[in-house]
Amino acid sequence: MKTLKIYKMIVMLTGVILFTACAHEDQPAESQLDYTVPNRTELDTWLATSFLDPYNIKVYYEWNQNLVDNNRYLYPPAVENVESAMEVVKSIWIDSYSTIGGKDFVKKIAPREFVLVGGTNLNTTGTQTLGLAEGGQRVTLFKIDYLNRNSRAAVTEFIHTIQHEYVHILNQTKPFDVQAWAKLTPSGYTSSWYIQQTATSRSLGFITNYARLNVYEDFAETAATILTSSKAEYDAILASVTDATGKANLKKKEAIVVQYYKDAFNINFYALRDEAQKNTTDVVNN
Repeated sequence: MKTLKIYKMIVMLTGVILFTACAHEDQPAESQLDYTVPNRTELDTWLATSFLDPYNIKVYYEWNQNLVDNNRYLYPPAVENVESAMEVVKSIWIDSYSTIGGKDFVKKIAPREFVLVGGTNLNTTGTQTLGLAEGGQRVTLFKIDYLNRNSRAAVTEFIHTIQHEYVHILNQTKPFDVQAWAKLTPSGYTSSWYIQQTATSRSLGFITNYARLNVYEDFAETAATILTSSKAEYDAILASVTDATGKANLKKKEAIVVQYYKDAFNINFYALRDEAQKNTTDVVNN
């Protein structure tokens, strides 16, 4: 028994010595980590001074597979398109909220990351995802390479995505009255919103087809559509709705949005709309 115990002890000690020696031999002489600070381009400097420094918003335009859905065919934007697109974001979204809501409004409530994708994000339903808001911290914008700043329609479509996603972020900060909203058009929501006709959706009290997905998308679409339309344009939308009940529900939803902005953030929603429209005109004309 003593001989066996001694043998086991020798084997164990030998293993410890060998393990220690091997571990020592495997240690690299120098660190393999790259601590080199990458060179900052003019674009990087502009993004930092325009978004990161004043608003703590990081803009990712170089490819990072950890920030996108790898099951989709996606690619980074052309570098020459990044500044132009982000100028639109700053002028129409940030500057409008800063002017009407206060210079620190976006500093306090904002996504902390923008991820830019050059191409289209196609869904199996044949629809396109124009933007994503993830956890209130990251917004992904698609079709950066397709933005035509000389076209008001193109700029409006692009900024509608941002306005829509930002409404979700505001709702996460301070919720709107979901129960009151849900009582207005409870039977009109559908997962097959993408096969609906716009005229039909509006007659049922939904500003867009996508608004019919659920109450949260309905609220965001209502707010974003008003923000990306002039008063005359939105009045024309309402005038086109021939169903009296549908038109009344659209007006009730508008009233809830207006009151939400006033109560939650002390923002005059119509003043915000007018400022966004003015800044849209400036972007398109310059």
